[in-house]
Amino acid sequence: MKVTKKNVWSAAIAVSLTYTAAYADGHTADVYAPYEGTTLVVNFPAHPHYNAVLDVLPEFTEQTGIEVEVDQLQYLRMRERQTLELTKDEGDYDLIAYVVFSKADYVYADQLENLAKYFMNPRLADPNYDAADLIDGYVANIGVAGGDKGYLPGQTGSLFGIPFGAETSVLAYRKDIFEKHGIEVPTNYDELLEVACQIPEVEPGMGGMASRAASGHQASHAFLLHLAPLGGRVFDAEWNPIINSPEGVAAANALKTIVDCGPEGGTTFGPAEAAAAFQQGQAAMFMDSIAFASGFEDPSRSTVVGNVGYAMHPEGVRRGSQTGGFGIGIPSNAQNKEAAFLLMQWLTSKEQDLAIAMAGGNPSRFSTYQNAELNEKFPYSATFGEALQYADPDWRPIIPTWGTINADIGTTMSQVLTEGLDPQEALDGVAERARATMDEAGYYTWQ
Repeated sequence: MKVTKKNVWSAAIAVSLTYTAAYADGHTADVYAPYEGTTLVVNFPAHPHYNAVLDVLPEFTEQTGIEVEVDQLQYLRMRERQTLELTKDEGDYDLIAYVVFSKADYVYADQLENLAKYFMNPRLADPNYDAADLIDGYVANIGVAGGDKGYLPGQTGSLFGIPFGAETSVLAYRKDIFEKHGIEVPTNYDELLEVACQIPEVEPGMGGMASRAASGHQASHAFLLHLAPLGGRVFDAEWNPIINSPEGVAAANALKTIVDCGPEGGTTFGPAEAAAAFQQGQAAMFMDSIAFASGFEDPSRSTVVGNVGYAMHPEGVRRGSQTGGFGIGIPSNAQNKEAAFLLMQWLTSKEQDLAIAMAGGNPSRFSTYQNAELNEKFPYSATFGEALQYADPDWRPIIPTWGTINADIGTTMSQVLTEGLDPQEALDGVAERARATMDEAGYYTWQ
């Protein structure tokens, strides 16, 4: 088997013939012994969280005797590789990371294992795993399918993955600039938009807020970031498109105001470009994923180290921060499923969640965000933990047709931002095309 490997971890020390796992209550069991010598091949993205994971993986091999090869790829290449691998009779991957909106595609195609049988197996499932400690919004968004609306928890829902590298949205702001001009940190959207356009007036050459806005997925993501807090949804409970509601128009206008008052070139920004603009002092605010915080505090990349404050995503008619990022699951065609489950369980345990977070990763557990040592090392973690109370797993619909609709939203929003297309006209068009897409997919069969 040949895979492209950026990092390969294998046992580098002598190990005994029998491996024991220490459970949280102190007892041990030879749970790993049957899998000694197994080599797991895992597929992870090039992402700060997974760079931190590489720091802890050697300990898994040391404890268990299970070797791990990591095929780490840039996200789009990772998705292309998985599209190929998951269709094979026997795949090369035993464990994969997947971005949240791949959940619907993989589950619908029967390409991810339902995890119930592994958590039901007393030889595999650690009784002290404490699944209730996993962040609810992340589990709902990344791991569950088949429940309410087909992609949320509910009576018919099942677990197909565990959040790992999951993210929510927060507001980063320049403490020094705000203090210099006596500006209060925005707590609601009226204040946010006012401050976004105030900054260029009081700090010539500086944009108010750096935001994603590039045509396609990035413009759609930016629009949806505001849609949920402002009270909107893409669909109602019967799958009728309501993206063109007054709330949807308000979200489009909010995004346009932010981009118009933002740094130069903002209409071409993806997430990396928006983050770079903020960390190079070209904008006073940045509202996006918590994953970017470590870069803002890195003196080798950032000119604003020590001057960044963090606050919750501002409130519109309600609070509703985004949920996204990555989870991990076992492919249906994996060759070492039980050993892969043991690795998944180990990586997402309380101990390793904290270890990965201390190395710069994104926690998946409430207890990690409450850890005093973590909050001392990364003071912004406390704000992130508070923001997760309002993480919204339904801020975008994770359904098989979403790729088509999402692309249309992004292209149309770009026209609003760059060509002056009227937001109401733009969203009316999106709603009409979304209805046709949903009709073709059978969403109105039972109406």
